[in-house]
Amino acid sequence: MLNVGPQHPATHGVLRLLIDVDGERISQVETHIGYLHRGTEKLCEGETFSQIISLFDRLDYVANFNMEMSYVMAVEKILGLDVPIRAEYIRVVTCELNRIASHLLFYGTLGLDIGAMTPVMYAFREREALQAYFESVSGARMMHNFFRVGGVKEDLPEGFLESLQSYLPKLKQAVQECDQLLTLNDIFLERTKGVGILEKVDAVDFAVSGPNLRASGVEHDIRRTEPYSIYPNLKFSIPTGTNGDSWDRYWVRMQEIQESIFIIEQCIDQIEPGPISGRTRTVIRPPKGEAYVRTESPRGDFGVYLVTEENKEQPYRIKMRSPSFCSLMALETMLQGEYLADAVTILGTLDFIMGEVDR
Repeated sequence: MLNVGPQHPATHGVLRLLIDVDGERISQVETHIGYLHRGTEKLCEGETFSQIISLFDRLDYVANFNMEMSYVMAVEKILGLDVPIRAEYIRVVTCELNRIASHLLFYGTLGLDIGAMTPVMYAFREREALQAYFESVSGARMMHNFFRVGGVKEDLPEGFLESLQSYLPKLKQAVQECDQLLTLNDIFLERTKGVGILEKVDAVDFAVSGPNLRASGVEHDIRRTEPYSIYPNLKFSIPTGTNGDSWDRYWVRMQEIQESIFIIEQCIDQIEPGPISGRTRTVIRPPKGEAYVRTESPRGDFGVYLVTEENKEQPYRIKMRSPSFCSLMALETMLQGEYLADAVTILGTLDFIMGEVDR
């Protein structure tokens, strides 16, 4: 038996795996989680609806805007609040930029997992440019606390859209360079093709979502199947794999970067001047009710179940659905029978975030 983690660079967080091996093949895997548990769901019960936004930033800390999106939409659903159209466009632009930055991080770290040093340099060069856009919008590179119930904190800075529009062609070129560097590399193909297969039926049984599900051949994207915000006004494709192996999970994410760029270009063309926040009180006291909202985060179907009491400033209960948790539960099935040397690669292609898993 081998003990991997919880402090190990290949686990991408504080995750522990107990791996039984038979020669060089993995016979059984036991996953241990909870090392990053902070009691976030319970903490939310003691905070006001506005204060909770900053707690959601600390779940998937690589895709903060996407975390905020699900929560504020749940509160707005109970309030019956309409969000100004400009605020919706700003939300989608920031969420899609977040998706690109997240997938670039995945690209770079996966390269490190298989022993390639160059990809992470390419990825972080572009991710740094995106972080600068995040900072110009929210004032923070991470933990943005930018979305508000009813809209966003403030309007886009002057010249933001023009600057972003001029940068997108450069980003496309950079993504093509990344693609040429790794995607059809012979060594990369040997390490990923036919390795760590997640069958379609297993992906559905484990409630896997996002790129990991689509890589197994299931064309399911919340932005398309249950469209929210302004996604019904936007055109985009849903990249879908066929084999459910490590290469397909990589390929789907690389294609999603291109689709996110296309979505942002449409938003820039369609966005118009207008208010950025609906009418909300300084202290939010929604009526008694409950709502479940789910959105398509970079890691999959992120859901928020919110229960409120009459005229209370804090929620009665918040439950979060973690896509990374479901992906990790499928890990044991994926690793059985694989070479021990491929475990780190398979783990990396799941692209999980432990802050979101442990909550």
